[in-house]
Amino acid sequence: MRTARSASELNLPTNAPIGFVPTMGAFHEGHLSLMRRAKAECGFCAVSLFVNPLQFGPNEDYAKYPRNEQRDSELAESAGCDALYMPEASELVGKPLVTIKVADLSGRYEGVSRPGHFDGVATIVCKLFNIVRPSVAYFGLKDLQQCAVVDLMVRDLNLPVALRFCETVREADGLAMSSRNAYLGAAARAKAPMLHGSLNDARSALIQGSALGETLETSRRALEEMGFEVDYIDLVDRWTFHRLDVPGPSAALIAAARIEGTRLIDNAFFEEAGL
Repeated sequence: MRTARSASELNLPTNAPIGFVPTMGAFHEGHLSLMRRAKAECGFCAVSLFVNPLQFGPNEDYAKYPRNEQRDSELAESAGCDALYMPEASELVGKPLVTIKVADLSGRYEGVSRPGHFDGVATIVCKLFNIVRPSVAYFGLKDLQQCAVVDLMVRDLNLPVALRFCETVREADGLAMSSRNAYLGAAARAKAPMLHGSLNDARSALIQGSALGETLETSRRALEEMGFEVDYIDLVDRWTFHRLDVPGPSAALIAAARIEGTRLIDNAFFEEAGL
C-alpha cells in the first residue's frame, strides 16, 4: 500500500477502475467493509483520510475527533487498500475557498442542527473526487442525509463517478458503528442501541397502521425516558429529506439524539419491509 500526503504523490492508475472510500479516519468495520467492496468491485482501492474542518461547527468536536494514523494505515492495508491519501489541511482547505451548497436538501434535519455541515462535506468530497478521479465511490448509509447530498451533487454537477451506498454495519446489539462511539461511557454505551431499536419499533407500528404522529411521539418519549436528548425523529423521503405523511418504498425513519453528551444518528428503511 502506498501512502501520500499530497495529490502529486498519489500516482494513481489512469487506465483502470478506481474504487474510492473517503473517510475521516478512526476506522472501524464499517469503513473496512467499504474498502473491501471497493477492492473487490474495482480491483484498485483508494482511501482518503482527512478530518475535514469545514464540516464541524464552532461547538463541535474537531479538536478531539479521534486520530490514530498508524492504526488506520494498518487497518486500511489489511482491508485491501492500495493507496492511502492523508493530506494536510492546507492542501484541501485554503483561502479564498470555493464552496458547494446543495440547496434545500442541505438545510434540513442535520443541516438545521449543524449549520454549514453539508457545505463542508460537499465541498471537500467534490475536491477529493477531482483529485482521485474514481470510477466508483463508496459511502455508508448510516449517514443517510450525507448520502443524499452527495448523490444530488454528483447528478446535478454531472460528476463522472458512480456511487455505491452500502448497508450500515452494526455491533451485535444493533448499534450503528461510528467513530463517535468511542466517546460513549459504559452506561451510555449500554443504552445507545435503543436509538435503532426505537426506529425499528416505530417502523413496525407504522406498517401495522398506527398513526404517524402518535408513533413518533411514543418513540420520542421512550428515548427520553432512557436518558436521550432527542434532536429529531421523523419520517422522510430518503433522497429529498422532505417529510412524509405515510411510509412507502423510498421512506426512511431518521433520528438524532444525544446520550450523555455524545450525539448519535440512525435510520430505518421501509423498502426492507417490502413496501
